[in-house]
Amino acid sequence: MTTSISETPCIVADLDGTLLHDGETFEDRFLTERSIHAIELLHERDIPFIIATARPVSTGIDIAHTLHPDAVIYLNGSLIDYDPEHSTPQSLSQNDSPERENVTSIGFPSSRASEICRTIIAQIPSIHIGIVMDDVRYTNFDLSQIWTTQTWQYTDFTDIPEGTVDKIIIFPTQDQVHKLHTLIPEDLAVNISEGIMWMVMNPLANKEHALELICERWGRSPKDLVSFGDDLIDIGMLNMSGTGIAVANAHPSVLQAADQVCPSNNDDGVAQWIEQYLDSRQ
Repeated sequence: MTTSISETPCIVADLDGTLLHDGETFEDRFLTERSIHAIELLHERDIPFIIATARPVSTGIDIAHTLHPDAVIYLNGSLIDYDPEHSTPQSLSQNDSPERENVTSIGFPSSRASEICRTIIAQIPSIHIGIVMDDVRYTNFDLSQIWTTQTWQYTDFTDIPEGTVDKIIIFPTQDQVHKLHTLIPEDLAVNISEGIMWMVMNPLANKEHALELICERWGRSPKDLVSFGDDLIDIGMLNMSGTGIAVANAHPSVLQAADQVCPSNNDDGVAQWIEQYLDSRQ
């Protein structure tokens, strides 16, 4: 245990590959009772807990309602929920306002997203691409091949409703990657999740910026954060936190960036770290 951890820390955890155990499919990933109990111990000690995930509301909100976090970062930072205890999928929809009292949405216009998708398809006709907005995925391919529980519909990107897009998702084959790099607008950011899904987003839509907004709202310092992650998109979050911790199964670059390494997700590494930390405080 390092001595740099704040006396009043705030624990932040990614879900997939970090807090959740693996499963044969995305839908089979799960929380263990040990992890649930470890988060309950944090609540008992009045230590804030934040979920920071790339998951959308549809596949993350049930986990949030199980763990009772003090805030949730969805969609890798595109959506921040400051009051998850009272949130519903409907209350987290964008409606007509990108910023509300208990929700912050960071995206870009659907008209521009549609134009980008059409431009990419014109150059790479076989690419699998889609737009995520208000927890609906508008795609040019059968999304149920990847996720069986997420709402989606076919599109040619001429019929996308007006609104604020959370992200463009792309599943390029290896021979499409080089060309795709040249087609992403320079003012947007690309994050790659689990090595297969490209997420084209507002450059401010990331976990580290979302945590900065939460810290500002709570009057906390990023130095108070103890953050856990496993994927490349977690590196910024680990670097900006007072203590960044990688699970042992993390990507090699994440392991290198972390201040500490805890056991793997399938060994309840986050829960083990929390238990040991709380014991040390006694």
